[in-house]
Amino acid sequence: MSQALLEGVSMGLLLSAMIGPVFFTLIQSSLENGFRYAAMVALGILTSDTLYVLLTFFGIKFLAEATYFESVLGYVGGAILIGFGISYLVKKQTAKPEAKVDEVRRAKKRSAFLKGFSINGINPFVLLFWISIASLVHLKESYDSADVWLYYAGILVTVFSIDLTKAYIAKKLSQFVTPKFMFWLNKAVGIAMIGFGFRLIWFAMG
Repeated sequence: MSQALLEGVSMGLLLSAMIGPVFFTLIQSSLENGFRYAAMVALGILTSDTLYVLLTFFGIKFLAEATYFESVLGYVGGAILIGFGISYLVKKQTAKPEAKVDEVRRAKKRSAFLKGFSINGINPFVLLFWISIASLVHLKESYDSADVWLYYAGILVTVFSIDLTKAYIAKKLSQFVTPKFMFWLNKAVGIAMIGFGFRLIWFAMG
């Protein structure tokens, strides 16, 4: 295995260890809607990360100077996270239906994908992370083009794999989860989302 790929995997492990809105979203989605739903959330996260990789790698100079972009993203992202948090706080626990028609299943998959894409995509800290990675890559003179994409692939595949693992483990524990637990989990997730939302707005104001 190449050095660039190993370094990418190491960075992916570091990113996966961070606890933020994405972590809470994955766990809650898996417990409440199942592994497949959470896997679509993880795919949305992967897609937004991939877009950020392309955006930052090819536009690192522009983004580094466009500080207003981070501020706008902070305000908008904070408001969206607060909105998500409030929805979790007011959400009522309902019994999970035994069966769904195909159209409803497809709609749920789309909503799961969009949830993962939006929660990860509107977080300016994610943008800052990928800007720092792009800066690091540009400074690695020993990297050729193949090494660069192996490095990025190592990060993205590692993060996606660990996100799926988190969702799978959470689903396996779902048999021990009671409606009361889910009620309080939704409240905890809501409070966490609101906290992250205000944190982003504070960051944008700084």
